[in-house]
Amino acid sequence: MKILYHHRIGSKDGQFVHVEELTSALQTAGHEIIMVAPKTFAKGEFGSESGWISRLKRSLPAFLYELLEFSYTFLDYFRLARAIRKHRPDCIYERYSLYLPSGIWAKKRFGLPLVLEVNSPLYQERKAFHRITLDKLACWSERFVWQRADFVLPVTQVLARHVIDAGIPESRILVVHNGVNQKRFSRVPDVTEAKRRLGLDGFIVLGFVGFMREWHGLEQVIELVARNKEKNLYFLAVGDGPARQTVLQRARDQGAEKRVCVTGVIGRGDVADYIAAFDVALQPDVVAYASPLKLFEYMQLGRAIVAPAMDNIREILADGQNAVLFNPGDPGDFAAAIQRLVQDPGLRQRLALNARQTIVRRNFTWHHNAERVSELMARLLRNSSSRRRELAKE
Repeated sequence: MKILYHHRIGSKDGQFVHVEELTSALQTAGHEIIMVAPKTFAKGEFGSESGWISRLKRSLPAFLYELLEFSYTFLDYFRLARAIRKHRPDCIYERYSLYLPSGIWAKKRFGLPLVLEVNSPLYQERKAFHRITLDKLACWSERFVWQRADFVLPVTQVLARHVIDAGIPESRILVVHNGVNQKRFSRVPDVTEAKRRLGLDGFIVLGFVGFMREWHGLEQVIELVARNKEKNLYFLAVGDGPARQTVLQRARDQGAEKRVCVTGVIGRGDVADYIAAFDVALQPDVVAYASPLKLFEYMQLGRAIVAPAMDNIREILADGQNAVLFNPGDPGDFAAAIQRLVQDPGLRQRLALNARQTIVRRNFTWHHNAERVSELMARLLRNSSSRRRELAKE
């Protein structure tokens, strides 16, 4: 099958990982991928973003930047049309972006099935956390795309409810959680060797991967490390983010700077070697509808996980079975959950084993996701062919 993969991602971050892993899995399954995306995609080091786009956001009035976002649609449509005429794909797979109806325009113009992956309700998200100045246009663009896609693929059941609220019937919704590349995460050292390579022999390592934000509550981890000197705790944060300096300053203030490390951005191929050194893997507070990539990587590597007891997380993890879940509404419960695992090596081992088995039992892999996507597209193509035959008989 020829699949035209359409997106508007400029940064090389978690979004990039999702695109790369799914398209690679589809190609491994024998499908041909035609990519229509910004020219900045996949350039630069992992963790980087398009500099000129960031400068535009900072320098332009919000309404003007949003107009430029929408104007990109017309250029994007011509790129889509050119790619479709040249490659004659069987269907379109699109990663949803706000102010981007061009994929639907191409679907209608060329009569192609379109499957829409939705990772967040971007209109609501930007309205709540940033600012939307072209409110009616933004709302229209989201509903226009969601309602006209042949199928919508939200990454959690929580997000599926947002899609249903926009008027899309459940019969056209398929939840596809994020996954893990088992091959990428299969060749890692054991925990003893991983710690030795990082100079962390003898420590109980509390680990975090990702973009550190102020609302993650990582200062609780620093205070736990500082209070438990006899436990020889070490906090290893693999990544970067706006909370980096706050975390490091808190470590200095608590006299724990020698037992705290923030690595900065790490190459995608090296992340697993760091996770392998974790005794306890941390998923702090999280957006209510997200499907965190790090969770599946923690699970694949058999780490004991601490995560918030939120509906989207409970779709993946169960308290006392494959993780310890904490109450995100209780400021001290995050640290208490970590403390529970620090004090109980047997519990850490049991949860870690169950977490790894969950990946296998529930098929949380990019390979399985690619199978589900390709089966859905094949069904849409069969239905489309049947409908054309029926119309020809009339």
